[in-house]
Amino acid sequence: MGKVSSPQPVKYFVGLLTSRPDAAAEIEKRISMEFGAVDLRSDSFPFDSTDYYEKEMGKPITRRFFGLSELQPALLLAEMKLKTNGLETLFAQADSAVRRPVNLDPGYIEQSKIVLASTKNFYHRILLAGGIYAEVTMHFEDGGWKPLPWTFPDFRGGRYNDFFTRLREIYRSQLRSRCRLR
Repeated sequence: MGKVSSPQPVKYFVGLLTSRPDAAAEIEKRISMEFGAVDLRSDSFPFDSTDYYEKEMGKPITRRFFGLSELQPALLLAEMKLKTNGLETLFAQADSAVRRPVNLDPGYIEQSKIVLASTKNFYHRILLAGGIYAEVTMHFEDGGWKPLPWTFPDFRGGRYNDFFTRLREIYRSQLRSRCRLR
């Protein structure tokens, strides 16, 4: 029988899709107020691998990521997704030009994987709680990020790999610091 052990904490991030790039600073402020300080920001990337969101969000759409500074238990992912859905609703109520000006996707990184939250069930997603599912989106192998068959096209292309590699380095440093403090 395997021995049950306490899982290590994870490093959360929030992915932002928006057709309102001028709102990024306000969105980051709200993310910080809700989830804690941001310690890493990605560049802004064109979201051009699919037109899936254009009808409800407008265009052009950009993607950014915000890494959160505090390590937390992985079990908080469902709660975080519900809270980001609430933030999306607030931004939608304040913007009458498009139905969904902001799409917020929380996730976390461990040493070996990137996990995203979703409200959509599918064969590769696991129910967490409250109608929120989790999927492993990428895994770290042989010094780099590798996609899986279901990995979203924008992740699959590798344009975010530098951000996630840096986030992983920060995470590993934080884990080492925690071990030294004990």
